[in-house]
Amino acid sequence: MGASHSRSEEIQELADKTGFTSEQIEHLHRRFRQLSGDQPTIRKENFDRIPDLEFNPLRAKIVHSFFDKRNLREASEGLVDEINFEDFLTIMSNFRPIEMDMDEEQLDRFRKQKLKFLFHMYDSDSDGKITLQEYRKVVQELLSGNPHLDKESVRSIAEAAMMEAASICMGQMEPDQVYEGITFEDFLKMWEGIDIETKMHVRFLTMEPIAPCH
Repeated sequence: MGASHSRSEEIQELADKTGFTSEQIEHLHRRFRQLSGDQPTIRKENFDRIPDLEFNPLRAKIVHSFFDKRNLREASEGLVDEINFEDFLTIMSNFRPIEMDMDEEQLDRFRKQKLKFLFHMYDSDSDGKITLQEYRKVVQELLSGNPHLDKESVRSIAEAAMMEAASICMGQMEPDQVYEGITFEDFLKMWEGIDIETKMHVRFLTMEPIAPCH
């Protein structure tokens, strides 16, 4: 009885931290154990067991994000070698679907949480800005399966997107002014009016990620 009660308290604590229901936590725990081979932690290679990720153009970035300290509610930068179940839930909470009973404040916090996670995927060197080079790399990965686009076309798309970001975030730029990159505040402006809440989620039963893209 005591062990059962302790387990219930642990699940409730995780539910309070991540926003998942007890049922979702139980399901994700089974998926975690499946991925880890019943080990207490999982490593990058364990994600090879998710067939839905195999052909995702952003597979490497999605997997990388699970081990990014910035996404694990730590102040430090860099990567960890392995994550436990609570870490796994923390990352998965960024993909929770919107809940109908959320008020405006909760929705705003929920949206910023998702966008911060997405921003970290783009900002690969953790310097707080998405540079043209980083943006170009994401565009290349997203469009890698399109046989009709060559490298020059991808480069043009990325540069046009960065110019649009600069115009949205800085207005009219001087001829000699250089846009150093997209900050998180810029990123929020760029995503205004775009429905990130329903685009960026997973289906809990299959754990099939919906690739975040702009």
